[in-house]
Amino acid sequence: MTPTPYQPLARGLDPDADLPGSWAPTWSDAPDAVTVSPPRVLLLFDYDWDAIGFGRSAGRYRFVRDGFDLFRFPSNLRLAGFDLDRFADRLCERHGADLAAVVSNHEQFGALAAALVARRLGLPGTPPEAIVACQHKLYCRQVLQEVAPEANLPFFLLPCEIGEPPPAGLPYPLFVKPIKAAYSVLARRVETEQELARHIAFGPLEAWIIRRLVRPFDRVARRLAPIDTGAHRMIAEQPVQALQYNLDGYVHRGELRPIGVVDELMYPGTQAFLRFAYPSRLDPAVQSRAIEVARRFLRAVGFDHGFFNMEFFHEPGTGAVRVIEFNPRMGSQLADLYRRVDGLDLHAMNLALACGHDPAGLPRLAARDGAAASFVFRVFDGSAPAQPSADRREALRRAFPDALFMGFGRRGRALRREYKWLGSHRYGVLHLGAADEAALRARYTAACDELGWPAPW
Repeated sequence: MTPTPYQPLARGLDPDADLPGSWAPTWSDAPDAVTVSPPRVLLLFDYDWDAIGFGRSAGRYRFVRDGFDLFRFPSNLRLAGFDLDRFADRLCERHGADLAAVVSNHEQFGALAAALVARRLGLPGTPPEAIVACQHKLYCRQVLQEVAPEANLPFFLLPCEIGEPPPAGLPYPLFVKPIKAAYSVLARRVETEQELARHIAFGPLEAWIIRRLVRPFDRVARRLAPIDTGAHRMIAEQPVQALQYNLDGYVHRGELRPIGVVDELMYPGTQAFLRFAYPSRLDPAVQSRAIEVARRFLRAVGFDHGFFNMEFFHEPGTGAVRVIEFNPRMGSQLADLYRRVDGLDLHAMNLALACGHDPAGLPRLAARDGAAASFVFRVFDGSAPAQPSADRREALRRAFPDALFMGFGRRGRALRREYKWLGSHRYGVLHLGAADEAALRARYTAACDELGWPAPW
């Protein structure tokens, strides 16, 4: 097959690479072809955005699903004795026959479990060692210091365990976060020793949950990577006041393919996401520098296959690009934005790559919007706003048929845990697109009126 020039998947990005010719999943595209059964794909921890995104490809694949809800009774009882290696073994026994691919964008367990299953079954997949290198925040910083020190942040291992009183003399303010966590859990700026002590103090149930969430990863990480620090610890970083972004892309046959950059906008005075906006306002030259950092890091940790998401700061005054973290999976919440603006179905691309094909060959959809955003509704005062009624949801659907809405009501202990771990309560997410940013803002305000919720943008 003759290589064809690669066209950047999104505006302003130059991957400096050629790709092989196109591919698209067709099951009987020749006149006399024998009908071929669609590939059988295992989806792990298939929640929310992934359930919607992968569902659009249901006619092209035979999906089987596995996993459990980590925070909902009674499925979360499985945390008590959960072991990732045993889980991967059971998945292979239960689903391995004629399996073409295994896919997960679940940060806590799914991405690593999928990598372990793919290796055991000889399927395309991200090397488990590369997953560990991305998810172990201390090891990730150590690798960055070797391959891209200009993009690293000053950091150190917090000299106390979670739940222990911090020692005196630490250089406050600090940004602290667990070595292994997901979705910004327990990641927070602290100004004083007393604030840090409150932040890392937990009751018996919370401490039990945290240990059970981290232990499965810790066991696999120690087996696969040259890591001498357990994942139950926390790291401290130099706080940064800068604009924040996501770089999305994938690696196929060792070559990095950028997809795009999404802007992250925060609630004023906080580190909590208000909205994710696409296309980005970031200078394409800065985007290219971020791509080069990602390329160097991913190559260093052996990440030669799979989707990734790199969060980073850009400091306009100095021009510096600073890595926040690498997520060794697709950013599922952001996938819908690329679909609206660029006609890229990232979930379909995710499936194609998992089956060993280059997603660049998939046909684009018709792009319908010039701007799109994922709007996050939050409160910080300990409350939990009421979810919209069925009538309000139906009114939103009629007025904005293209909207994607999810409500996340919390009560009782679950609500208190969310405030403790995140510092806020995320009670809903709304996706919308429009011709431009001004029109998007007007649609957002009108949609909030339908929901009966405030419009903080």
